[in-house]
Amino acid sequence: MTKDFIMSESLIIKNCISGDRKSQKMLYDKYLVMMRYTCLRFTKNEADLEDILQDGFARLFINLHKFRGEGSFEGWVRRIFINISIEYIKRKRITVVELEGLEDFLVAKHFDVLERLYEKDLLKVSHTISPGCKTVFNLYAVGGFTHQEIGKKLGIKESTSKSQYTRAKVKLRDIIQSRAR
Repeated sequence: MTKDFIMSESLIIKNCISGDRKSQKMLYDKYLVMMRYTCLRFTKNEADLEDILQDGFARLFINLHKFRGEGSFEGWVRRIFINISIEYIKRKRITVVELEGLEDFLVAKHFDVLERLYEKDLLKVSHTISPGCKTVFNLYAVGGFTHQEIGKKLGIKESTSKSQYTRAKVKLRDIIQSRAR
């Protein structure tokens, strides 16, 4: 073995579970930027972001032994951080407004501008919409949750999640189009 030997992810995980600090630091370093970017979608406040990251890594290391190796480890880690973000939003009492009937009206609009956006640009613009719309948009479009799952996690109706997602897309598109002029 050479000095440049890189440990496999499964060995790093095994060593982390055993309490090896170097492996824990390796895992932390590997996922910090990615999870920072994931959590940034839910808050624009640096202090809140740091709280979410700290809670997320604490939960990750506490529950690392529960990872069964089924599916992607990165996906498993991402779910932990998204769930922490949701819990944080609930504690901060960021609400999602019920807008029955608005979805049908908004669906008629075209969303081709959003489909061409780079994720970084979308993240920057998403901080300008209401926290409720932003939360639903991020959970659905970025987190991969279904509207039914979002409804359960946030304590709202599935239809509310759908309408908030549609409303977020319309608002984002309008903001982007107005900036492009």
